Amino acid sequence: MQNSIRAALFDFGGVLAEEGFREGLQAIGRKNGLDPDQFFAAVDSLIYETGYLTGTAQENAFWNTVRNRTGISGDDASLKREILSRFVMRPEVLSRVDLLRSRGIIVAMLSDQTNWLDEIDRQTALFGHFDRVFNSYHFHQSKRDATVFTNVCAELGVKTAETLFIDDNLKHIERAQSRGLLTLHFVSVDDFVRQLTKFISPG
Repeated sequence: MQNSIRAALFDFGGVLAEEGFREGLQAIGRKNGLDPDQFFAAVDSLIYETGYLTGTAQENAFWNTVRNRTGISGDDASLKREILSRFVMRPEVLSRVDLLRSRGIIVAMLSDQTNWLDEIDRQTALFGHFDRVFNSYHFHQSKRDATVFTNVCAELGVKTAETLFIDDNLKHIERAQSRGLLTLHFVSVDDFVRQLTKFISPG
């Protein structure tokens, strides 16, 4: 059996690491007496609306908007810590990244993240596992826009039909499918390891 893919795109939060963004925001919401799910949904919209997610706004502008819209308290640094401390890396997933790379498959990260991802890399050397890192903050395009998938494949010099996209967000999975990518919906580490065998040769 030959590898059926030439490239694999990995999401960060929820795949390579625990979902620190959602979990951190829910914790902030609870501390401020707000419904954690409603608070997360509100801030998930604001990080995109403010332009922070795609690098057209700075972090302080984002947090100022969050405080103004939701009434929470806390300085930028303490709020960020609530999120970053919850991005716990998943070694089992990273080992599969390394395995794919050793098979000659291009491995890239495709993440809707901010400059926070650069801070995480300085602490973990995460980027060294990948051939390319596509971070919405620097790439100026989010996975909420389906054209990001064709643009990233073009950057890597591969066809969408030979590219596997791994994400825990079903809406992102559906957008990738609409652009012709193969997809793996991440629901657990064990399920991911099992599903991955469909795309790579054994041994």
